[in-house]
Amino acid sequence: MSHESEGEKWIPVSVSERAKRALDGLGLTGYEIKAYASLIEFGNMTAAEVSRHSGVPYSKIYDVLGTLESKGWIEADRSRPSKFYPKSPSTALETTRTRLERERAKNEEVALKDLMPLYDKRGSKELPEIWIVRGEFNILSKVKETLDTCEKELMVALPSVLDEFGATLIPVASALKEKGLNVMIMVSSGTSPDFLRSLSRYAEVRLRDQMFGGGVIADDKEVVLLLGGEDGSESQIAIWADHPGLARLARSYFGYLWNDSHPMKETSISASK
Repeated sequence: MSHESEGEKWIPVSVSERAKRALDGLGLTGYEIKAYASLIEFGNMTAAEVSRHSGVPYSKIYDVLGTLESKGWIEADRSRPSKFYPKSPSTALETTRTRLERERAKNEEVALKDLMPLYDKRGSKELPEIWIVRGEFNILSKVKETLDTCEKELMVALPSVLDEFGATLIPVASALKEKGLNVMIMVSSGTSPDFLRSLSRYAEVRLRDQMFGGGVIADDKEVVLLLGGEDGSESQIAIWADHPGLARLARSYFGYLWNDSHPMKETSISASK
């Protein structure tokens, strides 16, 4: 749609296309972005002035300003006619973050409440017993899902090339320890001493000089094998399986490596510095 069709007196505002895309990703409509950007550039204005400077049709400007106010991006006084004031971007973003987090939590609660009974009622999974997972975020999601099913024992092998997964381990290990679960984590000998100390509070940690792969084994029923990049690319790839035979094989191999690894001691931490 051309600017002329949205208002003949449209005046451009100095907001980058990157910022506009970011605001769009935060849930603001095109008209809301133009109205807020105009207030940021030209200062406090009446609805008519916002319409003139932003190009938002006057027939829509009050609805646009009303939604911006409800979303926490602007505020209005009670003068006649009312003037609208932009909130600082930091304040508006904090309000947006809080609102989106509340909405997401509510949507997650509803989705779980309504969908999990349907999923459990099927009696059998439609997923294959072995599943290829690609991409860091998909793998992290699958690892978290696997950890959530852990009831007795968790085994983790974390080579240095997969350090990005380490950040998820500390809160998970802490939660599992509180449940009384046995948590065993094997890491590369070059791992950060601070990270080793943090892990050791919640799990039994051992060091190994050479590790060529990693994985997560939850009890004897689920396993995620972390394989790193595919064909030299930086994208991550993993294998998830709930096949009992593969899970037992992964557990046996982990046990072999575990017995051949070094128990973590203060001397080990000092040596890795």
